[in-house]
Amino acid sequence: MTDYAIVANQLTRKFGDFTAVDSLDLKVPKGSIYGFLGPNGCGKSTTIRMLTGLLSPTAGTVEVLGLDIPREAEALRLRIGYMTQKFSLYEDLTVRENLDFIGQIFGMTRKEQKARIEEQLSTYGLNRLARQRAGSMSGGQKQRLGLAAATMHRPSLLFLDEPTSAVDPENRRDFWEKLFDLSDQGTTILVTSHYMDEAERCHGLAIMEAGMVRADGAPETLMNSMGVNVVEVLTDQLRSLKTDLLQKPEVRSAAQLGIRLRVLIDERVAEPLAWLAAEFPHLADCEMTVARPSLEDVFVTSTGEGRE
Repeated sequence: MTDYAIVANQLTRKFGDFTAVDSLDLKVPKGSIYGFLGPNGCGKSTTIRMLTGLLSPTAGTVEVLGLDIPREAEALRLRIGYMTQKFSLYEDLTVRENLDFIGQIFGMTRKEQKARIEEQLSTYGLNRLARQRAGSMSGGQKQRLGLAAATMHRPSLLFLDEPTSAVDPENRRDFWEKLFDLSDQGTTILVTSHYMDEAERCHGLAIMEAGMVRADGAPETLMNSMGVNVVEVLTDQLRSLKTDLLQKPEVRSAAQLGIRLRVLIDERVAEPLAWLAAEFPHLADCEMTVARPSLEDVFVTSTGEGRE
């Protein structure tokens, strides 16, 4: 009996000459929230489609909930939930009618279906919206309905493909509280996102770029093993300072945050503040502080120019 809900080895998907997912290795522990972080087009959605059996891999192997995918994809579909980025329920049906329809799809008896609908309406704050047509709901309300529908049959594994892309920060926060509740109940969740703050909430995380995993691990571990020191500089002429800093091989990245410049300096520079003052004497009297690494820093150092 494995401790992992998902195990993928050298998973690859090509479309003609284009490689959408390239030799991906993945292990997702049961009961955890695991995130895919990356820009649009990096292969996150393609990976989910292969893990659910909707798309056959060009190469590699996949085992989900102990089932060989895509060979046993039909058996898997009764045990997973899938919530897409775009609202995919029937907009001309009411909230209750949508949940009723999902219950029928999964073969629930009328008695258990009725009880489960009441439970979902209460859990996701949809009681007063039960008779409202889905098409007239706000983005946050549709999101809650989508999650209620995806978990109607109590799936062991839940796939969420950028589920919070069209909702406000408050609804995003409430949505994540529901995900933690599900995780505590034993549901494994795989979620794709391009929001750094959401990625930091995950138990485990893979940073993807151009179909490849560039970094993999717990967010805190990734932030503590970046190989850089982070320094924030408060001074004038930040744009010209950034240009000058990026000429130095010791500087991995520099980005302006309001009136400060956030500088990522190779960890081989033992005293980053002293090094900056020595290399740029006019900074000696400026405010410079060592800052905590962020996932955005990890992303920058793992992808694109950060790897050059």
